[in-house]
Amino acid sequence: MDDLLQEFIAETRETLEALAGEVVAWEADPGDRARLDAIFRFVHTVKGSCGFLDLPRLARLSHAAEDVLSAVREGARQPDTALVNAVLSIIDRIGELVEAIDSGISLDDSSEDMLIAALAENAQPMAAQAAPATMQTRAHSRSVRLGVDLLDRMMSGMSDMVLARNDLARRLREGDFDPRIEAALERLSLTVADMRETVSRTRMQTIEALFAAVPRMVRDTAAELGKTVTLKVEGSDVELDREMIELMRDPLVHLIRNSIDHGIESSVERAAAGKPAAGLLSISARQSGNQILIDIADDGRGIDVDRLVAKARAQKLYGDEELQAMTAAARCELIFHPGLSSRDMVTSVSGRGVGMDIVRANIEQIGGRVLLTNSPGKGLSITIRVPLTLSILTTIIVEAGGQKFALARQSVEEIVKVRAPQVRIDRVGGSGVATVRGQRLPVVELASLLEVETEGNRADTLVIVAARDGNFALAVDGVIDTEELVIKPAAPGVMAAGVYAGQTLPDNGRPMLLLDGSGIATRAGLSFERVAEVEEENEQIIVDAERALLFEDLDGQRRVLPLATIDRVETVSGDAIRMTGGRLRVASGPSLIPIHATAPIEPQSSISLLRLTDGVGEIAYAIREAIEIVELPDRVAPSSGGGLIAGVVIIGNDQVELVDIHALFTDIDAPQSTPPVCLIHDDRSGWLTNFLKPVIEASGYRCVTQLSRGETAMVALAMTDVAVPANDGGALVRLRLGRDPVGPHDDSIYRYDRPALQAALARSRRVK
Repeated sequence: MDDLLQEFIAETRETLEALAGEVVAWEADPGDRARLDAIFRFVHTVKGSCGFLDLPRLARLSHAAEDVLSAVREGARQPDTALVNAVLSIIDRIGELVEAIDSGISLDDSSEDMLIAALAENAQPMAAQAAPATMQTRAHSRSVRLGVDLLDRMMSGMSDMVLARNDLARRLREGDFDPRIEAALERLSLTVADMRETVSRTRMQTIEALFAAVPRMVRDTAAELGKTVTLKVEGSDVELDREMIELMRDPLVHLIRNSIDHGIESSVERAAAGKPAAGLLSISARQSGNQILIDIADDGRGIDVDRLVAKARAQKLYGDEELQAMTAAARCELIFHPGLSSRDMVTSVSGRGVGMDIVRANIEQIGGRVLLTNSPGKGLSITIRVPLTLSILTTIIVEAGGQKFALARQSVEEIVKVRAPQVRIDRVGGSGVATVRGQRLPVVELASLLEVETEGNRADTLVIVAARDGNFALAVDGVIDTEELVIKPAAPGVMAAGVYAGQTLPDNGRPMLLLDGSGIATRAGLSFERVAEVEEENEQIIVDAERALLFEDLDGQRRVLPLATIDRVETVSGDAIRMTGGRLRVASGPSLIPIHATAPIEPQSSISLLRLTDGVGEIAYAIREAIEIVELPDRVAPSSGGGLIAGVVIIGNDQVELVDIHALFTDIDAPQSTPPVCLIHDDRSGWLTNFLKPVIEASGYRCVTQLSRGETAMVALAMTDVAVPANDGGALVRLRLGRDPVGPHDDSIYRYDRPALQAALARSRRVK
């Protein structure tokens, strides 16, 4: 409350100073409506603030002046000299009382009744009273109001001074160091550090400014929903960057309203559950290192995880197997999925499926995280972790390809070395999968992602980064240091890359970019799937053993494929898969890739595809879930049924089918790097181009109507009535309109005799 009172005193002083000229002008021209409105707004603001701060004398004076000014605005009273003098006297008295409150002295209130009485319509005229001489000297004040923009400039300048100091110290260390300069630099360093701390604190504000509106909001929301809620607020004296406070308002409002609407039950439901009729909502703030933790906890019903899972299944956001594989925490976090709400009905408070995803996105944009602790039937606790300030972050400096980058410390879960006994990286085609103490994580090589040139050294350090939907391993050349850095926005062109969160300038004087973990995951195309953790292998890895990917097929069977044949694993939407030309295919750029699937594919689902290659052709194998990379046993029990199963192997005491990769590629024609050319001599009817060209191209030819310079055709097509020039040695196939040949020497082909045409094309290839 002290901070709010000081803010009220500062605002009132500031308004009185700005209003001084308006009051004098209104006295000279009482009919000036603009100045009358300005004075009215002042006394109205004072009245409202006094009611909140419990200042009855100020409230009484401002209320009386507001009533009179309101009557003047409505035309019920004329602003004569007596009324103007009376209002000016009350404004002067308000100023006196404000100064007295700030200095802690007491003023006699005997004259205030006279001031209010002078506002009456039939009151005797009185002269405007000047403030007593003892009050003309303002109480000793040590506060000043500054704009946030000015504070930002101060902070930016102070940060540049710190960096210049650090650069100076580095340069002196590299050369001959004079002890006298060392002493002066030490004094400068202490002064700069103290000034930096002081300037940083000018941006700090108690979190009470964020919590001040909570009691009224809780009261109104509870009344709207017909519930009784007891509010408990702690930690209002914790300080936070004022910009962070503004950015936290909307997320906090949404979470509190959600707690009252979704969490706390009605009085009847609470009585049936053996709980007090009034629900308890606790909001607290505390500081932990360079982070502020805000807890919003209620003793309501908690998150109905089963309902969330049912809604996710109904909306086909996840498959049944994925939902079953999710941990309790992962199911609880379904609440953050866009469009997913645990409510069946839409109300004015909630139920539209929007909000929680926006809350998390807004918190993560300022470097924070949202954590849930769910106790079904007992309540829900939401913890928001945000940095103390937006301008200074604790970062971890990493190196990739000889360049240094910064990562926000709060987004880093762990740093491990690949050579550690419980850490390994397996390659699936062009992608990597890291196994860290049983947890499998996708690997993103930072140098490769940023297209930074390397010297061929393999990144052997993994930084486990927490992204929005899961964790991933960022492979870097090394971790340099931990450092508190001043973060500033980067150029728009740099930020548009989507992998950077800002820039900084460390003490070496070289600009450095701050990496965005979620942006890197998006840029790398990571798809976080819920998979079971694998146990570490205790036996020694056999280098020469053939490795294979163990997966669960669409029909529920576990199968393996040799790892060497897998180019990559990707996730596509079921809508992208079509049954065309008698088989399933998916478009990959300009190419159509055939797909093998052991069960029907739902159009609305997401499907994992194993992209297989034999070095020439390519095929995709649709699977339900990749499990782990295993060693393929030497002994294979042959399959008696044939088909696409080569045999059965034992993996982890389980019988697993081995897919016959040769059979998969048997009916896939290897594409030719340069398809043969078929020259079409079409007539004006366009029949050859419109009717026959698709058939010829499906047979592996590239059809043209005119040869390029130096190009030759393997075969040429023409109707019998079209004159054809020499074809550079290529075979010429004539087509006729009629079904029967014209004479015994007619070697033309009936234009709709498809088998004869395909046979002629095959002969042209053999001759060529």
